[in-house]
Amino acid sequence: MELSSWSLGDIWFCILGLFLVLYVVLDGFDLGIGIISLFVRSEQRRDMMMASLGSVWDANETWLVVFAGALFGAFPAVYGIVLHGLYIPIILMLFGLIFRGVAFEFRAHARHKQYWNYCFGGGSLLAASMQGVALGALIGGIPVEEMAFNGTVCTGGHRLRC
Repeated sequence: MELSSWSLGDIWFCILGLFLVLYVVLDGFDLGIGIISLFVRSEQRRDMMMASLGSVWDANETWLVVFAGALFGAFPAVYGIVLHGLYIPIILMLFGLIFRGVAFEFRAHARHKQYWNYCFGGGSLLAASMQGVALGALIGGIPVEEMAFNGTVCTGGHRLRC
């Protein structure tokens, strides 16, 4: 396929794929450290793990924001249908990302870090699992009729009922 035969939709699809791959790879590192930190017993090792995230953890979520903005700009109908079908997993994912960001910042200034360690790990686990739920719903198919979402709001699929 020649580059000149690509449509604008094809180009945007590739760009969106790049944004999503960058997010998964870069933030997957952060989420993985957050989940693993739940099982580390030594506070010194947990401090080293958190220090490795210090300069990059908040920049990695930028790729998710860029992906959502580009999806809205390039394919607004897809954005509306997918977001409508995946409200609950996406809201819970965003809550987990926000919660872990707050926990990361508060942990650095806390005297007793144990609570914030669990919050950071729990937020990471919630965000990662909701990303899995959303991916599963997308792979399973989102029911659409006449360019509108036609399913349940739980996970987008038509098999689960809230």
